[in-house]
Amino acid sequence: MYPRSEYKMTQEDFDTLMEAMKPVPMIMLQCGSPPSQQENANRAWEALGKKMGFDGSTVRPVEGKGNLYFTAIPSETEGQRTERLAKEEEEKRLAEISSLAAEIEEKKKKLTELQSAQKTKETL
Repeated sequence: MYPRSEYKMTQEDFDTLMEAMKPVPMIMLQCGSPPSQQENANRAWEALGKKMGFDGSTVRPVEGKGNLYFTAIPSETEGQRTERLAKEEEEKRLAEISSLAAEIEEKKKKLTELQSAQKTKETL
């Protein structure tokens, strides 16, 4: 992953984020439900990210510095983003392969134990 950078938003940006994160009244309309509180917050961070030059989905607070400070990964070019996403996808794929291989080994061991127990019963 690319290195994180520290950012400081303005009080106005903070107020905009807080407004976006307020609970959404649940009103059922014929066209569907309104966006959730989480969706609104995600959109607000995405907009701030475009404004300040960072990926809005990578934001983390900075402990001890107040609400205006946070870290995030700077915006990437499309090529960099494609490369990062491909790398993350490959890491996820390899982790799943490893997990499945371990699970298969565990199941094979259990099967062998059950078959041995069955053979023991049959010889008695």
